[in-house]
Amino acid sequence: MADASRRAESGTQLLARLEGRSSLKNLEPYLFAEEGSPVHGDVIEFHGPEGTGKTEMLYHLIARCIIPKSGGGLEAEVMFIDTDYHFDMLRLVTILENRLAQGTEEMIKQCLGRLFLVNCSSSTQLLLTLYSLENMFCTHPALCLLILDSISAFYWMDRSNGGESLNLQEMNLKKCANFLEKLVREHHLALFATTQTLMQKSSNSAESFLPLKLHHETDTDYRPYLCKSWQQMVTHRIFFSKQCNSGNSKGFTVVSCHLKRNHVVKRSFSIAECGVQF
Repeated sequence: MADASRRAESGTQLLARLEGRSSLKNLEPYLFAEEGSPVHGDVIEFHGPEGTGKTEMLYHLIARCIIPKSGGGLEAEVMFIDTDYHFDMLRLVTILENRLAQGTEEMIKQCLGRLFLVNCSSSTQLLLTLYSLENMFCTHPALCLLILDSISAFYWMDRSNGGESLNLQEMNLKKCANFLEKLVREHHLALFATTQTLMQKSSNSAESFLPLKLHHETDTDYRPYLCKSWQQMVTHRIFFSKQCNSGNSKGFTVVSCHLKRNHVVKRSFSIAECGVQF
């Protein structure tokens, strides 16, 4: 009887926690190919070469989340897993200072209190970290956004360690992807992950990897190389590139593709001291 009551209590707590997840639908309307995105359960991949604004866009999204509602933010918590060791806390603080009308030190501390930062230096450590974080998602109802920068960081290391066996090369990433899918589904999260452009597309490879509409709207140089478990769980893929014909060296383009609905939108943005500007 005691066991049954404990189970009932945990079920009630689970329901309360999932219903308490903050909505992310106003996170950044210009970034998505349809209204109301992202929603809990979405997996969004930022793809592009280094220096095309992916990490800056992540700072932009973090700021939108952790700024209080009174300041125009979502007042939600964010888990950031840094595998490239590129995260720049001072840069994020600068963006917060520019966006908060009353950016007092205390207010910025409160914002940063909604951000949880973890570093990982191998795919094995990433997998163990993901396992260890599950309890945190259980105990933090406001924690609704998981960011992984980047999920491709250990690709070459894993290929080397796996020898000639593709299964061994992909084993850790496949386990990470499967557990990420479980976290996203069971805890009602949205996941953003970055991938570097490591492979050049072959002349006919892209046709089977991207919706046809994308080929008519942009010449996106894309060839997937991560394991199928990851490819199959991505719901949105957003391609980042520099604007070559612009005199502005800080001009960038995103092509946002909703993979399930075959919706595509192209946007431009720039990066200023205050962060991303559409």
